Amino acid sequence: MATAYDIAMEQAEIKQDGGAPVVAVENLQKAFETQKVLNGMSLSVSRGETLAVLGRSGTGKSVLLRLIIGLDQPDSGSIRINGQEIVGLALDGMGEIRKKMGFLFQQAALYDSLTIAQNVAFPLERHRGEMSRSERGDRVEQLLAEVGMEGDLDKMPSDISGGMKKRVGLARALALEPEILLLDEPTAGLDPISSGEIDDLILKLQRERQMASIVVTHDLHSARTIANRLALLDQGNVVIAGSFEDLERSEIKFVKEFLK
Repeated sequence: MATAYDIAMEQAEIKQDGGAPVVAVENLQKAFETQKVLNGMSLSVSRGETLAVLGRSGTGKSVLLRLIIGLDQPDSGSIRINGQEIVGLALDGMGEIRKKMGFLFQQAALYDSLTIAQNVAFPLERHRGEMSRSERGDRVEQLLAEVGMEGDLDKMPSDISGGMKKRVGLARALALEPEILLLDEPTAGLDPISSGEIDDLILKLQRERQMASIVVTHDLHSARTIANRLALLDQGNVVIAGSFEDLERSEIKFVKEFLK
């Protein structure tokens, strides 16, 4: 079985399609009252590519994801999904865009009153009304098998570990066959073994599905393992973007201190 490192090397060699980025953020600015969180940020992600967004707490990493998925609006700047501007997009239009995105929340955000299977079925019931109950059941079983949770369909979220909750959250994020995967601290709060398993799972899914992915993380080892490129933020902007080796070679003081 391939290790996370082997898959990462294979993934790094995937040829991008050369077209427009799937996600393109330009000159994004966002403040909450007097606190400026994003200050002219620009970045992009292509199909089959994983971008890890790093930085200290409070540098706008999670805010960036909320802006991309339309849960908040920027003060200025542009966010394009497959070339379509989504800043200021009407609610129904944004709803269609969101169907192309899978989102893994930091705490997995499972519904406590629903079983594992029901949690994964939720987006299918809401957005795939043409599917029969049997088809939804088959799809849920397939998704849970992909993340190694096929034996836990009838369990409640309270019955499973933090790492297992992340797996279920991933299965739910993949339910609508998204083109874009947004992951907020996928290994936060997990022990090293569970973190490694989540890294392996993310790499496997990326290799098989070729999504454009943005991973917000504090976990430098995880970022190095799963990402084609890394973007390091400070004071609301991108200090450096490139491979892990690019960051290691950087002479920028903040980059050196962060890597320590």
